[in-house]
Amino acid sequence: MTAPQPRKAAKKPKDLMSRIPAGFVRAVLRGHSSLGLAFAALIYLICLSGSLAVFAHEFQRWESATAPQVTEVAPAAVQTAFEGAIAKGGPGVEHVYITLPTADFPRLLLYVDADEDREFLADGAGRIVPGKDFAWTEFITRLHINLHLPRSWGGFLVGLIGVALLSSLISGILAHPRIFRDAFHLRLGGSKRLQEADLHNRFGVWALPFHIIISLTGAFLGLTTIIVGVLGMAMFNGDVDKVYALFIPAPPVDDPRPAPVLDLRPMYAKLPQDGGRLTYIFTEHPTEMGGAALFNVEQPDRMAGVDSYAFRRDATIYNEGKASDNNLGEDLLGGMGQVHFGWFGGGIVKIVYFLLGLGLTYLAASGVNIWLARRRDKGRPAPGWERAWAATVWGQPAGMAAAAVAGLVTGGAEIAIAAWLAVSLIFLALAIRLSADRVAWLGRLATGVLTLAAAATHLALRGGLTTADPMAWIVNLTLIAGGALLLLRRFGKGRRAAAPVAAVPA
Repeated sequence: MTAPQPRKAAKKPKDLMSRIPAGFVRAVLRGHSSLGLAFAALIYLICLSGSLAVFAHEFQRWESATAPQVTEVAPAAVQTAFEGAIAKGGPGVEHVYITLPTADFPRLLLYVDADEDREFLADGAGRIVPGKDFAWTEFITRLHINLHLPRSWGGFLVGLIGVALLSSLISGILAHPRIFRDAFHLRLGGSKRLQEADLHNRFGVWALPFHIIISLTGAFLGLTTIIVGVLGMAMFNGDVDKVYALFIPAPPVDDPRPAPVLDLRPMYAKLPQDGGRLTYIFTEHPTEMGGAALFNVEQPDRMAGVDSYAFRRDATIYNEGKASDNNLGEDLLGGMGQVHFGWFGGGIVKIVYFLLGLGLTYLAASGVNIWLARRRDKGRPAPGWERAWAATVWGQPAGMAAAAVAGLVTGGAEIAIAAWLAVSLIFLALAIRLSADRVAWLGRLATGVLTLAAAATHLALRGGLTTADPMAWIVNLTLIAGGALLLLRRFGKGRRAAAPVAAVPA
């Protein structure tokens, strides 16, 4: 009899990612590292500022804590505020933008586009009131949107960073064939480089849908000018106004003859009473015969798009748009900003966006840390880059906290920008002489102290102890808790050198 032959063990099927050739993986990994290193500082800065910009409305309420809360406002009060803002706005009024109260921003805000742009708050009766300085909010949102560069160039650069981030995410997945199989594999407590590499990869996988959505929408929003220009050349012989006219109602025929201030009340009377909420009014040439007004009405059952009604001076409607008539593409375009910033679904969604945004910020910082640690392990350390990266990672949160203090004291966005630049440069100067771990230690200390100083400044100068707006208390308590946590962590570690590579902000 023939002895039975031993059965061969069944081969485990390989997943698609594991079949990627090793040479291709090495090439993509090199590209992933090069891409991340080339844009690391800007990606980190944009992700950190974007995480904070999620709470733009909350920061506006914090900065305007002394202003009256307005939940509902009558058409007559809006007209009073409108006329008062124009009277105080100075000569050359071209446009007035009116933001009406909402649940997350209970203020009546008017922005006057004139020879000198002005911003005003009004109470429920339409009287102009003090408390209109939003220096910190303007600083952090403009830092994220256009890096405080000229708007078109800055927005274009931020859009390119969005493309770089999206490319880095895709290349990161392709460079790690086992990244999904090892989604919960963590090597904690051993090599710092391996531990940070595992955390970097896990954060990248766990929140990958969020990362892709944020980078894709950010790239689109930043590159809108280029996209519109290309469409204009392709479809309308370079006339970009015709592209914008596809989405924005064209104004009526221009008539520059002087006229009384536009009366919004009869326009209010013609708005449909279908349960929507009027949130925004845009007026054009309000003191000319060719004046017009656009009313945006949000519908409670739609995240994307709004109903819009454009009126001539005589309150006749010349353009009407219903969000319910939008196709899928129009809904995607209309909701892109809300999706990018998390301005839908209330406070819980904003908190989730903030935490996921910090995770994306960690990816940007830890990627460089891993590269620096790998060089050190191979006997090719780069101490100069380690110090510069530590100054970048910790100089930015310290600079942003300094901008908050400066903005609260002066009310000027330019001063806030100057404070941020000064602190950023100070940390880069410190990196010339100090080690990376010492720069990180000082950065944590400075960020903690300046964060506590921002809360103290608000309590002293912005009615923090007497305000009736609970958001001011929430922001101040959060700043105090965050600053105290940073200082406790700093003093808990003492002046020990934690690691040659900069720690990432908690």
